[in-house]
Order: sequence, then structure tokens, then C-alpha cells
Amino acid sequence: MTLLSVENLRVTFDTEAGLVEAVRGVSFALGRERLGIVGESGSGKTMTGRAVLRLIRHPGRIEADRMVFDGQDLMAADDAAMRALRGHRIAMVMQDPKYSLNPVMKVGAQLVEGLRQRDRMPKAEARAKAVEALTAVQIRDPERVMEAYPHELSGGMGQRVMIAMMLIPNPDLLIADEPTSALDVTVQAEVLSILDALVRDRGMGLIFISHDLRLVARFCDRVLVMYKGKVVEELAAKDLMQAKHPYTQGLLNCLPRIGGAREPLPALNRSADWAL
Repeated sequence: MTLLSVENLRVTFDTEAGLVEAVRGVSFALGRERLGIVGESGSGKTMTGRAVLRLIRHPGRIEADRMVFDGQDLMAADDAAMRALRGHRIAMVMQDPKYSLNPVMKVGAQLVEGLRQRDRMPKAEARAKAVEALTAVQIRDPERVMEAYPHELSGGMGQRVMIAMMLIPNPDLLIADEPTSALDVTVQAEVLSILDALVRDRGMGLIFISHDLRLVARFCDRVLVMYKGKVVEELAAKDLMQAKHPYTQGLLNCLPRIGGAREPLPALNRSADWAL
């Protein structure tokens, strides 16, 4: 079953230097699976995720031939309809919890805010749901974390709090933007295990945005490779290391290898044809 269908998505910005095309004709379909989007910084990965939620503001502009989530036309939805979808049915975990969590609010207050404001849930019930969400992301002492401020948490703990916050409404689609980029490998594995269980047990769809090709190859089901705002290759994640497009091959060749030769990593030789 297709959960999200995107056809010819374009994100443009009007600047003093002219029109900048951040996303150019991206198309994909997502079921209840793990879809990875990879590419260099500036390739359009995050803009694609934010465009699905219609979070691009002026002077940015979103256009698409079709963008439908579970039968609902996202391009035709008004602001009220999008607010009802955001967080409740489509959630997004931003890249760095230090910039996503309010530094002057306790974690618990931030977790229950949406339930209290949007769902008018009683205080005790909202707190219980927040504690349950923290437990689901394997935080051992959720009551202590509820009373902590963001600066009192480690990077891994902050990322788990962000995931818990997005999962409280039990969304059908989760967009995770570099959710493990600032974490050490041990905590990274734990966070991926949490996301994997959520997709498997809750039947969510997951868009996993990353620059780590090895990680995506291990974790995702399918992969989109983006270059300068467009998809240059789509393939099964298990086949990523045997990618055919020269851009993807170039990215793979630039990866450091344990035990490899001690010499500078090769530079990526770009072709103008890749951007066409």
C-alpha cells in the first residue's frame, strides 16, 4: 500500500542572484517501509523532507504535479489541514536536538505541550503519555529526564527525546533528518534499533535522510541518491555498494576504509551531465 506519492516535486527560492532550484523534479512513492535519501550537503535531501510537510516559507516556493499522503492532496491542503497533519500523522525529527529543543523549558513540558494545546488532554494523562514515549525510546529513568533541561542531556539522550516527542501522536510517517549524525557508533546503533522497531511494530513509513552511505545500505529498504536537487539513482539498499551511477560510485570511492592505504581520499570528479 502506498502511503506517500510524490511526482515532479520542485522547491525554488527567489534570490537577488536569481532563481535557485533546491529540488528539481523529484518523484518517489513510499509504503510502510524505510526509504533512505542520500547525497552531499546541499543536494536537496532536507528540502525534500521539509517540502512534504509544506515547511518551506517565503521566498521559497513548492510545486509538484502530485503530492498525496494517504489519499489526501498535500498541495491542495490549506494551512489548517496541514497543521492537523503535522505531528499528528506526519512527524519530522530534525538534525540536531540542541537547536530543536527549547533550552529554557524542561523536557517534560515540551513533550506534553502538543498534547495539552492540540488535543486538550488532561495534564496527568499527557504526562503519562510522555513518560511512556520516553520509555519506548529506551530512556532508563524517564521521570528524571522529564524534569531535566536540554543542556543536561547528552547528544544521544537529546536525540531520543526528539524521537519520543515525534512519536507521542503515533504518526503514520516519520521523516528523520540525520538522526544519528552527531552520535557515537554505540548510541547510533541503539537509535537505529529504536527506529527499526517502530517501523516494524507500528507499521510506520520512514524517510531516513543521511550522508552515511554505509549506514543507509545496512538500515534502509530502498535508497534515493540525490545530486544538485534531483534524484540520479534509485535502488534497493542492499545493492547500494554496487551502484551504477558514476556520482554514487564516486561517493562510495571517497569513503575511508579501515586498513586502507594511508593516502588522501580521492576527490569526486564531477560531470555536468549529472545535473541535467
